[in-house]
Amino acid sequence: MNYICIDCRSRYSLDSNKWKCKCGGLLNLEYEKKAVDFAKTSLSRNHSLWKYIDVLPFEMEDVWQEITLGEGDTPLIKISENLFAKAEYYMPTLSFKDRGAVLLISIAKKLGINRVIADSSGNAGTAIAAYGARAGIQCDIFVPESTSSKKIKQIEAHGAVIHKVPGTREDTAMAAIAMVENTHSFYASHIYNPIFWEGTKTYVYEVFEQLNGKMPDVFIVPVGNGTLLMGAYIAFQELMENGQIKRMPKILAVQAENCAPIVHSFTKGRNTVEPVKSFETLAEGIAIAVPARGTEILQAIRATDGDIIGVTEESIIQARKELALKGIYVEITSAANYAGYLKYVEKYPGLKNQQIVFPLCGAGLKSN
Repeated sequence: MNYICIDCRSRYSLDSNKWKCKCGGLLNLEYEKKAVDFAKTSLSRNHSLWKYIDVLPFEMEDVWQEITLGEGDTPLIKISENLFAKAEYYMPTLSFKDRGAVLLISIAKKLGINRVIADSSGNAGTAIAAYGARAGIQCDIFVPESTSSKKIKQIEAHGAVIHKVPGTREDTAMAAIAMVENTHSFYASHIYNPIFWEGTKTYVYEVFEQLNGKMPDVFIVPVGNGTLLMGAYIAFQELMENGQIKRMPKILAVQAENCAPIVHSFTKGRNTVEPVKSFETLAEGIAIAVPARGTEILQAIRATDGDIIGVTEESIIQARKELALKGIYVEITSAANYAGYLKYVEKYPGLKNQQIVFPLCGAGLKSN
């Protein structure tokens, strides 16, 4: 198993502690995988993402056994005839980021690392802190000063050291990277370290199994740094390569209009994402003005014949209220996904006749 540069194809061992190639390129992960035997997983008593061990970078008897909190296997809730919501807030730290965090911290533990650094708008930091506590690893978590106080309290409760950074989400990332470089610590980044995506891809495996071996027509996915989107796209590729699906579902991505760099680049037909001026948005979890993986996100959306739109602050608030009246209470960022669905149906009326899944990424109690 190695990191591999997406630009020059240089390879690095995991214990090299690399988070970026010497050429400046970002890293992906390569290792040998098997196809998931869904006949076995459907009967498994392991009700967690680890039942998909054949497509994860671990063995069955491995360090993850000491770190898992039972993450995964979240419910699929029927919203209407063809619309389903996957309740990721059932996770141990109340967000989908647990999928990636448990793999990343398990790798760190396996490598004998005793300190990790991460930057986050809140949920990823919480997940890294929780699993870091399980593994006995010190965690330094950098967050924007404006992060929800509830998320900050949750991170601190797990024993992590909080570093509040004035300014943008990008300022937060730069502060974390500076500490990584100065201390030579392991960068537990859900953006730069592709091991994180190996966890988020299990979202798609679960949906496929929950729909009895049928892939939905469309996945609606929120996009800030693209953690869930990139994981989903990896799962699509694996299932295609193994002959378990014949075509990829569409990715219909969603950003907040107040911070929508990928929307702007996609609309203009560009292959790279240019930074935008970020206005304040309630959807703090996807408020990324300079997405490091922007080019890869654009490629994934286009490869699935997908699309990306922005949603207004007002529509996000209204969508949250509507979900709550359906018995579903989500954090504000998660409501952007339902707002996105409602806008997509206006743009493409035929979607009402297609099977669609969107994520309920985080619990309502996480928002102030």
